[in-house]
Amino acid sequence: MLAVVAVITLVLAAEFVATRSDSARNAVVGGIDAGGRDSAQLTPVLDELTARSTQPVVLRTPEGSAEVAPADLGLAFDADATRARLLEQPRNPLVRLAALFGRDADVEPVVTLDRTAMNAALDVQRASLEKAAVEGGVHYDGTAPVGDQPAAGERIARDAAAATLIDRWLDGAPVDLPMEPFAPTVSAEVVAATVAGPAERVTSAPVRLTDRRKRTVEVPAGDLASMLTFGPDGRGGLTPRADEKAARELLAPDLDPSQRAPVSATFSLASGRPAVVPGVDGASINWPKTLAALATSAAADGGDRTVDVVYDEVEPKLTTDAARKLGVTELISEYTTGGFSSASGENIRLVAAEVDGALVLPGKVFSLNGHTGPRGSEQGYVESTIIDHGRASNAVGGGISQFATTLYNAAYFAGLEDVDHTEHAYYISRYPEAREATVFEGAIDLKFRNNTRHGVLIETSWSPSSVTVRLWGTKAFEVESVTGERFATTDPQRVRVPRGDDCIPSSGSKGFTTSDTRIIKDARTGREIDRSTRTVRYAPEPIVKCV
Repeated sequence: MLAVVAVITLVLAAEFVATRSDSARNAVVGGIDAGGRDSAQLTPVLDELTARSTQPVVLRTPEGSAEVAPADLGLAFDADATRARLLEQPRNPLVRLAALFGRDADVEPVVTLDRTAMNAALDVQRASLEKAAVEGGVHYDGTAPVGDQPAAGERIARDAAAATLIDRWLDGAPVDLPMEPFAPTVSAEVVAATVAGPAERVTSAPVRLTDRRKRTVEVPAGDLASMLTFGPDGRGGLTPRADEKAARELLAPDLDPSQRAPVSATFSLASGRPAVVPGVDGASINWPKTLAALATSAAADGGDRTVDVVYDEVEPKLTTDAARKLGVTELISEYTTGGFSSASGENIRLVAAEVDGALVLPGKVFSLNGHTGPRGSEQGYVESTIIDHGRASNAVGGGISQFATTLYNAAYFAGLEDVDHTEHAYYISRYPEAREATVFEGAIDLKFRNNTRHGVLIETSWSPSSVTVRLWGTKAFEVESVTGERFATTDPQRVRVPRGDDCIPSSGSKGFTTSDTRIIKDARTGREIDRSTRTVRYAPEPIVKCV
């Protein structure tokens, strides 16, 4: 016996000397042979495990499967720590002796798991991996309550799943997650008691809704049954719930007229100066709160089954207080143009009426086309003179450019920022040179930005001979306009056009190039803020002869 022990001792001593710098003789990690290797020889094994650690993890349960990224599951592989673990020789002599006879020594790779991340990832995959419990409830067949019986579900056992992931993740195979049954929160007894009690009471009589006008809308039993069910309350009981879509289809025709749209504050110039016209708050039905009160009343034991409709106060876009803080108190610019024909004048009257009273808030851009929308026959606009392809013609909406020029100049002398404007193709003598604008629906617009800290109110006035635009706000700038000399003049061409409605004879005029310099100064200090020059080339107006 002593001889056997001596032999074994000698063998183990020789084994220790031979493998003291290597991994255990029959070490296996992640299903990969890693036995009898020094640190450098372990690198391919660790590289394989590292590669596996980047691949999606296939999770399986009896309900289905899902692929999830390791990082989403909170899994991480530590190659260096695994190398160190592999190089630790077993201290138990019996284990080392067994290894001499071919018995594998499993070494667990060093894996970390973030439980918070794992739980979040498994929550996302519930529909694929778990069998949901069926909660008890009550619905209606006609006006008769019907119980929905509960059924147990099956979910992932999270503690056991964490251990399984750590143990099996890097094996290179799908991971089968352990499951556990769980019961719904509502029992069959609660369902039966609800059917016999609150659910029967819901359809025992109508419920009356009283709106803000003190008008009553009666909700009959059949309508109550079509919009109400009973669902879990989170405490083991059942509570009545209304289907908002179904309820609104039934109730909105009677209740919607009780709502009131908010009315924004405006400005009146009746006294000759801007005065705030107070806004009016709106009233909007709060359907969730109204229907919750209706459901509670319908299921209650006793009471008069009358419910007040709940409303939310709705502020207008511009409240009275906000309007008063806009600083719309004084005239900041005014501009007038005239000399238009009667047809053009009608179009100018219409567009001026549409723009009258427009309010441009600080930082906002006013667009003439955007504000008026279409300007066609359906809106009352008539045919008048326009410039089409370099010569005079007729079209619906002619004359709008005169209003655009008037508005542009009012914004110009108020010091507002020019965002977009386009001059006429050739010069029209009733407009200031290089300081006028044309518009065309859908193509050419007039835009300016309110670059002040106060609101800008647009006032327009029209007469058969002139149109005026006044801008009200708080004066921030003093503006000077300097018109440049004309140069680079060009002669007009002669054009022969077939006689008809589209031919407007013209004696023509020379083309030229000129400029306008706008100098903006601080209204309070007189300090120059900006100086900008715009150069404009006007084409010659052709000499048109109708033949």
